[in-house]
Amino acid sequence: MDDTASKHNNYNFTNLSDNEKTGLTHECGIFGCIGSGTWPTKVDIAQTICLGLIALQHRGQESAGIVTSIGNDSKHFNVKKGMGLISGIFNDDSMKQLKGNLGIGHTRYSTTAGSSAVNCQPFVVHTYHGALAIAHNGEIINAPALREKVLSRGVGLSTHSDSELIMQALCLNPPDDENFPDGPNWPARIKHLMRLSPLSYSLIIMEKDRIYGVRDPFGNRPLCIGKILPLDQQDSDEEPEAWVVASESCTFLSIGAIYVREVQPGEIIEITKRGVQTVSIVETPGNRSSAFCIFEYVYFARADSIFEGQMVYSVRMQCGKVLARESFVPADIVSSVPESGTAAALGFSKESGIPFAEVLCKNRYVGRTFIQPSPRLRKIGIGKKFGVLFENVKGKSIILIDDSIVRGTTMGQIIKLLRDAGAKKVHVRIASPPLLYPCYMGINIPTREELIANQLDNVKLACHTGADSLAYLTVNGLLQAVTHGIKAKYRNKGYCTACLTGKYPAELDW
Repeated sequence: MDDTASKHNNYNFTNLSDNEKTGLTHECGIFGCIGSGTWPTKVDIAQTICLGLIALQHRGQESAGIVTSIGNDSKHFNVKKGMGLISGIFNDDSMKQLKGNLGIGHTRYSTTAGSSAVNCQPFVVHTYHGALAIAHNGEIINAPALREKVLSRGVGLSTHSDSELIMQALCLNPPDDENFPDGPNWPARIKHLMRLSPLSYSLIIMEKDRIYGVRDPFGNRPLCIGKILPLDQQDSDEEPEAWVVASESCTFLSIGAIYVREVQPGEIIEITKRGVQTVSIVETPGNRSSAFCIFEYVYFARADSIFEGQMVYSVRMQCGKVLARESFVPADIVSSVPESGTAAALGFSKESGIPFAEVLCKNRYVGRTFIQPSPRLRKIGIGKKFGVLFENVKGKSIILIDDSIVRGTTMGQIIKLLRDAGAKKVHVRIASPPLLYPCYMGINIPTREELIANQLDNVKLACHTGADSLAYLTVNGLLQAVTHGIKAKYRNKGYCTACLTGKYPAELDW
């Protein structure tokens, strides 16, 4: 894509924040809500979306936005967007301005476009038939071809964002002449877009009085449906007060919603005040296998989210169990890098019979940015993020579990902390396979040259980080863990393992 290619080829390591130097950077979170039954709705749409976005904050911390509409024949949307965390963008005054019976929201980590206010989502455009808003999670892999098609139709683009590109592509007529009495046939236009660009996105699109939820044909990015019941109702079959759609099901508990189901790969759902219906399903090109991002299980999703009928936390525990079978080593205790490796560490402990004990205490108030310290304080490095529980460490042989390792910088600093605290041995076990390839589908993984697994094998990496030994979960082991507790209807579906194997689910258009 226009600036993605240069991003992957010229990754500016020196200007990255501490978080970006040591780990993966997240995707985006999208959320939509629409009142059910008679309008005006009893549900505070803006507050519901704001709470939903807070539950999705782990997916993006650069910017956020909410767009609402009163619905019916309204051609006007209420918009509030800004840079930073959700808590700093929305206040009582902005909530009062976001009146409506339906709305969508977005919390962002930039991929194809820079971190600036102009790229905040949701994107809103004003068409001949009224306003249209879109929230997007993912990255279009054939963006150059789609951009050329849009520009050739005389449409100007003001950003490098894939989301604006999708929006403008939707506003182009589909190949067949459109004959729709009440304005554009949006399902047909969405279907046309999905055939032009089959990967990678989950979309929430709002126009007038309805919301569309869209998941790409490969199902690479997650999207799920929930419903809000009245407070006095206990029966999930009762008529809801509102319908919601979100990147992850972890949002539903925070707003009092009930999980209904996932949006299926290639599915287009339409949500109105009358309910949810599937309007179309687009198959993968050439009937290829679906390709759900396996790193949603490993790293990105919140542990209490549900994918494919199973909780992410359970999968991470299973990763630890498989890792114990593949790479056992004698030790006094099993521990984790909090909180990312804790579920896998508990699984490793249960499978190996070695007791679990915490050795690190995380400072939860160190954010993505940090006041630039003096040279002396800069050398402390990881010490500003973690403290050591000396009584659990001194004289102990420790198996330290983490969910992934990218550049190895953090791990080396953590092991030094444990050594300084008196650890006798530190064996590192990673509950995912080595990262070897960049991702072009919405996750900001560094270039191959910067991925430590491409530079050092297990033995050399253990030496580099100061560990006594180091081992990864195998790809087969990860797939075994992910499919261990999966529901029958989800079996035989595929996963994207491109960052681990280099096998991308579709051809890259550069």
